[in-house]
Amino acid sequence: MNQPSPSSKSAIPRTVPKAAHWGSDFNADIGQRLRALIQRQGRTLQDLAAISGLSEKTLNGLTAGKITPTINLLWKLANALGVPVGSFISARYRPGMYVLRQADRKVITSNDKQFTSRILFPYDAKRLVEFYELTIAPRHAVNSEAHVPGTLESLIVVRGQIALTVGKEPKQNLREGDAMVFEGDVPHKYHNRGSSEALLYLVMSYLNDIEG
Repeated sequence: MNQPSPSSKSAIPRTVPKAAHWGSDFNADIGQRLRALIQRQGRTLQDLAAISGLSEKTLNGLTAGKITPTINLLWKLANALGVPVGSFISARYRPGMYVLRQADRKVITSNDKQFTSRILFPYDAKRLVEFYELTIAPRHAVNSEAHVPGTLESLIVVRGQIALTVGKEPKQNLREGDAMVFEGDVPHKYHNRGSSEALLYLVMSYLNDIEG
């Protein structure tokens, strides 16, 4: 795929940031990674705005670390750039044992604050696997956009009752201990049917040719 050449307007400064770690500022980390991905693909903020549907003002705020991104924003960015969501939000992998402390947890939320996602993995583009802890507020439904082609989602319900609709497939009702695997490159919806918060664990895997 031919990438557009950068223009002087809305271009990203030609500096490649060092990989940030779990203890550093969350918004700044995401801004650094977003700038690096835009540079790597030879794009500008104008290009990304046109592809993602986000405004240049929003993208400027994100790259500057001045906006706290929601899950909704990160999904749009990941789909537009064709990368895993984890390329924005997790620490780079370092060899050896890696402990993700509760005090340093990275949690992102939806626009309405009813859905949270905690990152449970250090990111390594070669691994192409992501692990999340999800919570959904009582009676709340989460509509997820289609992820990049080839995305596979595997989840288990730890607490609560979830109705899961994937594309045009029949709705599946899942209870505690139920697990499901499905293709995440179509729109899908998680609906907490219970009166208390639902807890899920989700593994997302990608094809080998996705650039992270």
